[in-house]
Amino acid sequence: MSDIERLRQEVERQAKRMRQAERDRPILLAHTVYLTTLGLLFVTPVVGSAYLGQWLDSQTPGYSVRWTIGCLLLGVAVGAVNVYLFIRGHSR
Repeated sequence: MSDIERLRQEVERQAKRMRQAERDRPILLAHTVYLTTLGLLFVTPVVGSAYLGQWLDSQTPGYSVRWTIGCLLLGVAVGAVNVYLFIRGHSR
């Protein structure tokens, strides 16, 4: 096989790979957006409830973390339910 023939085959192979990458790009972007949404659906209630618990603890005299821990656990539960419902709604 001549050098020109090998070069032509290599260029065709690279062009095919580039066309495949262009077709796969929207799928990769869609997966990235989906995973980012899942993360935000989980993290937002956790962080919000932790701040709420911290604020409630600061309103009581003395040192306490009861509200913070309780609200944090509630935030984890709410975040998990959010993620579950989102996945369940998108799997149909």
